[in-house]
Amino acid sequence: MFSRRRSAVLWGVFFALLAVPTFVMASSSITLAVDASESNRNLLHARESIAVEPGELTLFYPKWIPGEHGPTGPIADLVNLKISANGSTLHWRRDLVEMYAVDCEVPRSVTSVEVSFDFILPPTKRGYSSAASSTPGLLMLSWNQVVLYPENEKPADIMVSASLRLHTGWNYATALTVTGESGGEIHFAPVPLNTLIDSPVLSGVHFKRVDITGDQPVPYHIDMVSDDDAALAMPAHVVDEYRNLVVQANRLFQAHHFDHYDFLYTLSEMTAHFGLEHHQCSDDRVEERTVVDPQLQLAHAGLLPHEFVHSWNGKFRRPAGLATGDYSTPMKDDLLWVYEGLTEYLGNVLTARSGLRSPEEYRENLALVAAGLDNRPGREWRPLQDAADEAPVLYDAREDWASFRRGVDFYDEGDLIWLEADVTIRTLTGSKKSLDDFCRAFHGSPSTPPEVKPYTFDDVVSTLKHVVPYDWRSFFISRLDSLNPRAPLGGIEMGGWRLAYRDSISEMQSATEKARKMNDLRYSLGMQVGWDGEVRDVLVGSPAAKAGLIPTMHLISVDGRQFTPGALRDAIASARGSSSPIRIIASQGAYIMTMEIDYHGGPRYPYLERVASKADVLDQVIAPLGKD
Repeated sequence: MFSRRRSAVLWGVFFALLAVPTFVMASSSITLAVDASESNRNLLHARESIAVEPGELTLFYPKWIPGEHGPTGPIADLVNLKISANGSTLHWRRDLVEMYAVDCEVPRSVTSVEVSFDFILPPTKRGYSSAASSTPGLLMLSWNQVVLYPENEKPADIMVSASLRLHTGWNYATALTVTGESGGEIHFAPVPLNTLIDSPVLSGVHFKRVDITGDQPVPYHIDMVSDDDAALAMPAHVVDEYRNLVVQANRLFQAHHFDHYDFLYTLSEMTAHFGLEHHQCSDDRVEERTVVDPQLQLAHAGLLPHEFVHSWNGKFRRPAGLATGDYSTPMKDDLLWVYEGLTEYLGNVLTARSGLRSPEEYRENLALVAAGLDNRPGREWRPLQDAADEAPVLYDAREDWASFRRGVDFYDEGDLIWLEADVTIRTLTGSKKSLDDFCRAFHGSPSTPPEVKPYTFDDVVSTLKHVVPYDWRSFFISRLDSLNPRAPLGGIEMGGWRLAYRDSISEMQSATEKARKMNDLRYSLGMQVGWDGEVRDVLVGSPAAKAGLIPTMHLISVDGRQFTPGALRDAIASARGSSSPIRIIASQGAYIMTMEIDYHGGPRYPYLERVASKADVLDQVIAPLGKD
């Protein structure tokens, strides 16, 4: 009665399908109605009518979610599943190997089945789109959480007619086209399933839309929701900087692969905080006061640029191992140093070119990136390539011993590697060419609607060689496979700067610490400590580690005073030149311990120091692009 799992589809079939634009005529159909009027109770209700043929039917719940690089579909939160046909209940059973699949038998003469289920919106903030996405006053709806589809059909071949019911009075934004509203329901134009899942809906009672189109040929908006209207008061100069972001991105790539673009911006203390890319929008979530608090705005200034770049690098151009064409085939993450690393680099560059960060703030952020990687014990056992290969596991890794475990470093280390590639191109060509030329060749003309164009490592190398002849294969492989304890600082150093340390904290680090609610003391004591006293990470071999401190401990007192972030900083400063250790009392569960940290070097914070004998190539990298 129940079908076996189908065998893996050949890669060649995947690539042939992915070469077809997203908006194609579908051969199968689903009518999907989602009722979100009880999202304040953390419940969504889904109803589907799915066109089928008699016989064995396997329905699949999306598992491998694009942009999340892992099997993150929240299947455990799907409840109350019922399948029926012509008014009769169909018995279903879950596949014993693939838990995201359910099997049933469709009777003769039946042409459609009715599926209903509920989805429990998670309250926990750890994670990505499957983490907290709602409050009593707002909701970010991810369609992959409320749909089952026939497994033997490609998502691009399944046409979905979707509708959504929200709370009365709520406003909303989405990349989907709205065809009308009736009876409290919003109706969307039919689209292929992969387009639907790529187009979340942001809604809430406190809503504001900001037009940042300017003189660009397609519309651009920032759509904000929050738990308080006051949090939506984006300053005029920040709006102008986001308009500049659109201008600078289009000048960089000189083409676009969307018909319009919306930044779906959630400002809340109750939701998860992250960014997730889509072709024509991005799902961006930060602290409630981010756009009205200058420090939080500085800390998160790179988020929207990063996700915006992904529309070109990640959605349009996508590594072959991530362009699977469905939500059941496991993704291969080996090229995340391009997908995420290049995006991190370009996002930071555009953040500076647009004015969202000043040149000094760009360098301060780069110093934090470089120092963090240059003080990471895990570099001595895990190469960067393995961090990408194991990404589906590492994305969900705990914070404790993060520097020793080494997590998703392909973001930050990718930033440094692609900076070095950019500076190398500029140096070899006397600044006549740059990585901008690679981006235009790889991601640019002609402009298209949303589509996927897969690539391989060879494609990256080949395009770079057309920009400037160089052994790019060895350039990347040597850095990807390296077990060098030092970070790849070549781009900074060839760019006319060097990583150094001083006793004063930068504005960028202060803003980052405020956003993360922790003190970053890795370059003095060798640990990160939350403002609540929790030790989040300890560097192996550091003074803190030698004293016996480990992650998850809680600091109770410092030098006889109750722990506060300020007390710990004061103790570091007071110990400079002293022969007395810093005395710590800490708890670990029910245990209380006394420890002494033998450190006397004083406060130590990273910054970039100018090397006067070399040209300032970093200044060239972040210079705004003018009209051609």
